[in-house]
Amino acid sequence: MSLMTRVAPCALLLAAMAAPTLSLAQDRIVSDDPTVLDSVIVTGRRDPEDPAVVADARSLLSRTPGAVAVVSAESFENRFAQGFFDSLRNVPGVLAQKRYGEESRVSIRGSGIAQGFHQRGVLFAQDGVPFADADGFSDFQGVDQLSARYIEIYKGSNTLRFGGAQLGGAINLVTPTGRTAANDVVVQAEAGSWGFRRLHGQLAAERGPWDAFVGVTAMEADGYRQHSDQSQARIAASAGYSFGEDREIRVIAQAADIQQSIPAAVSLNDALNNPRATTPVTIANDYARDLTLKRLTLQGRWRFDESTLVEGAVWGWTKDLYHPIFQVVDNQTDTFGAFARVDWNGSLGGMRADAFYGFSYRDGDNDAKRYVNVGGFRGALTASGVQDAAGLDVFAEGRLFVTERLAVVAGGSYGRATRDYVDRIAPANNDSVDYDWFSPRLGLLWEDETGLQVFANITRSVEPPVYGALVQAPLTGFTPIEVQDAWTGEVGARGRRGALAWDVAIYRSEIDGEILNFIVGPDIPAATFNAGQTVHQGIEAGLDWRLPVEPMGGSLMLRQTWAWSDFHFVNDPRWGDNTLPVVPEHQYRAELTWRHPSGVSLTPSVEWRPKDVWVDYQNTFKAPGYALLGLNAKLDLTPAVSLYADLRNLTDERYVGEFGAVTDARPTVADPRTPETARAVFFPGEGRSAFVGLRLAY
Repeated sequence: MSLMTRVAPCALLLAAMAAPTLSLAQDRIVSDDPTVLDSVIVTGRRDPEDPAVVADARSLLSRTPGAVAVVSAESFENRFAQGFFDSLRNVPGVLAQKRYGEESRVSIRGSGIAQGFHQRGVLFAQDGVPFADADGFSDFQGVDQLSARYIEIYKGSNTLRFGGAQLGGAINLVTPTGRTAANDVVVQAEAGSWGFRRLHGQLAAERGPWDAFVGVTAMEADGYRQHSDQSQARIAASAGYSFGEDREIRVIAQAADIQQSIPAAVSLNDALNNPRATTPVTIANDYARDLTLKRLTLQGRWRFDESTLVEGAVWGWTKDLYHPIFQVVDNQTDTFGAFARVDWNGSLGGMRADAFYGFSYRDGDNDAKRYVNVGGFRGALTASGVQDAAGLDVFAEGRLFVTERLAVVAGGSYGRATRDYVDRIAPANNDSVDYDWFSPRLGLLWEDETGLQVFANITRSVEPPVYGALVQAPLTGFTPIEVQDAWTGEVGARGRRGALAWDVAIYRSEIDGEILNFIVGPDIPAATFNAGQTVHQGIEAGLDWRLPVEPMGGSLMLRQTWAWSDFHFVNDPRWGDNTLPVVPEHQYRAELTWRHPSGVSLTPSVEWRPKDVWVDYQNTFKAPGYALLGLNAKLDLTPAVSLYADLRNLTDERYVGEFGAVTDARPTVADPRTPETARAVFFPGEGRSAFVGLRLAY
């Protein structure tokens, strides 16, 4: 029996359970203006058109003297959103590129720039709780974004509220509660190209001091490429008890069952000329990534008075990964942790002030085994070890308003990370290492009476290596990979005035020992090394413009995002001042939405990578740029029922949106083939496709 067959009745059951309450829930249907709800831009002024919970989130993030964004569930509820490459599409500075299925690269300002698999360099969290292993390596596919009320994005080194010190920042998904869910009942069905089908259901309720929420998602797809079929089931549930305003205790439970076949990275010629094919070895050895995840969080918040709010949580999760690739990777990971944070506001020396301080602790072990891959099954054992990791962050930040409009912001975090490795087969490989650091932060935040903000900050970020970097065969013990250490300066402005809303930031990170990767071979994970000095600098900009015309009685909204990225080595003994590969210099996206009061909307869009992108550190080989056209359409059949369609890659362009890095792509004596045929590091983009959905929300 398929996952869809097993889980679909759960979503339908949610609707049946709530049917008697539909008439009571009608008062929660708001005829709002989605031109605001669609926006990711944060300003210093609350917008009355935002739902209260989203407005609160934007208000909290507006205290940050750096680039931030909030993506509400309303911005993708009537679109086809399979992964972060869809939900974060309009966030300036976020590079979210699909590889296959839901597997994608998520990088902010070049974080984990050459990570060819999974994710590193961005703190992924749900309700403030990290979704990564204790060493910082992320499997974010366990997250169900359809069951998120909104998504917070802290770009660059603006993650201090979570204690993080990552170069890329943090992405935090917030689970709805029975009180904050946009609707009491949601049932959503989708189908489309490549055999895609998905069913999602939500139920939210509150009674007296109690509230509860549950969201269930089931999905199956054949996939665009050979050997890329997938089936997934996820559930997120929350139950809370309120003792009064800002006083509650809550239990959040999440689980996921993900089965994903893996197509191979291929050469550029194959990616452009035969994009749906994979390699014979991936089929013969049944390359796959099967993951089950169970996670439980006990959370609380308590307001002691008007000036002091305390939040905290204890959490734990277990993850089983069966991953046949060049060998069968068989991991069982158990992780637990706790965090606490105090928010305070008041005055110091007669000047307005606010602050937060707290800690975050996590500890986990990974029982890691590898076997010879025999047709996708375990053969002889080749590696067995226990990877234990722990981390502690103690953090604080405060704002002092030296004038009515200008605040000085100062803070920092102390971090400690440990790695203890036991090799059951070769004890000579046993090793351990500890890391300690302090990351200070200083900033300015100016705000006028309209909510326009101008900000600047300088922050240190530190990232210790994950186990994938430390344990690299055939070396004995840990590979000598050092911490990645960076100082980032940032200035920017954000605001909303009249028909315009904007968000612009300029940043420069000077990095010592950037942790980089390169592909060793088509069936071998990437090798990892520390660079010398590198620089990541760029501009990220977003502009929303409500055009002063009303064609056919509807409104027009033009939304644009642009990122310019200049990432390069500095006087490297091997690569000089070469450009770092993978991240495009320019990335532009625009969409023009026409909305009619009757509930009809049309949104043509363009995603444009105008210049070719370097593939190798030697800067000898480039992946071609591209332009993709899309169209979204929505029709409100009733105030509670909507029908929508997403058409993608309308011109059926052959393109490559995602690939891994290599050191030098030039032909060699051992391999005289051209780079276009020899370097199998490319994931073809999907061809022309269409997806439709029906959504009921009461």
